[in-house]
Amino acid sequence: MQRMPLVDTLGRTLRSLRVSVTDRCNLRCEYCMPEDEYVWLSRDDLLHFEEISRLVDVFAGLGVDKIRLTGGEPLLRRNLCQLVEMLAGKPLADLALTTNAILLEEFAGPLRRAGLRRVNISLDTLRPDRFFALTRQQDHARVMRGIHAAARVFDGTKLDAVIMRGVNDDELEALLDFAASIGAEVRFIEYMDVGGATRWSSETVVPRAEMLERMQARFGAVVPVHEPGSTAPAGRFVLPDGRVFGVIASTTAPFCRDCDRARITADGVFFTCLYARHGLALRPALRRGDPAGAIAEAITEQWRGRRDRGAEERAEVGNRTAYVPLAALRADPHLEMHKRGG
Repeated sequence: MQRMPLVDTLGRTLRSLRVSVTDRCNLRCEYCMPEDEYVWLSRDDLLHFEEISRLVDVFAGLGVDKIRLTGGEPLLRRNLCQLVEMLAGKPLADLALTTNAILLEEFAGPLRRAGLRRVNISLDTLRPDRFFALTRQQDHARVMRGIHAAARVFDGTKLDAVIMRGVNDDELEALLDFAASIGAEVRFIEYMDVGGATRWSSETVVPRAEMLERMQARFGAVVPVHEPGSTAPAGRFVLPDGRVFGVIASTTAPFCRDCDRARITADGVFFTCLYARHGLALRPALRRGDPAGAIAEAITEQWRGRRDRGAEERAEVGNRTAYVPLAALRADPHLEMHKRGG
């Protein structure tokens, strides 16, 4: 299928696709899945690997050249390396995976051999006791072993830390040091009020400006990295000693006007924004055997009509509270962030 740029109403070109392979997770992180019970997708509802591969072909024909596999926790999906191998041969600039690293010690090598190019790893704390408080699981040692296993076989590894005031905001320097010690780059993420963050409050957000002030007080001048044309969510900064780190400031400094990302849920719903309330179900077309051109037309219509500015609109709300109330999440689980992949 011939490539052609796909542009929305604000001039944003579709380039990057997050593909969730499962909505299940083996952690219960405070900022994502803080509740005790969740409604899960049935196995029959999940897209088959062949269906995901077919969708990636369609999106590639529309100009997408960056794929990231997400969840839930994607390593919980059985035989994931088979999917990676199927996607690795496609004309993509990047094929990555986001993981909490609990299972990464076992899978880092096989994923690399299957053709995965890099990993983004969630690591919010270096302290086992704090890890348990944040996730309700005693798996910190497994996470650290998984991170070290990934560092041995992957280049360009990123460590993502959601920074919460009074929870882990005293670990900025330690996380930076650890990332540098394994050849990775840490990205500090402002706590976002996306679907699923039912206990979000503005008081727990540590703004990018404050993070940079702390870094400057500790290390000296913090200089922005100039990257013309980049649409990456993280602003990158360099310290006097040459170390680079990123900050994703979706809460206090949204970057909606440059967002080139879309998401596919594990059951095949196409969302054009992390905050979107409604998506386009693609699984029925796949299972009917609709031609690729018809699926591409549906995706094209959805993206060309895209007006999403979810994070910007949230930033304009006074006295913000959690974005989606718990009752609404129970009524429509697709609003959960772990359903559509961050």
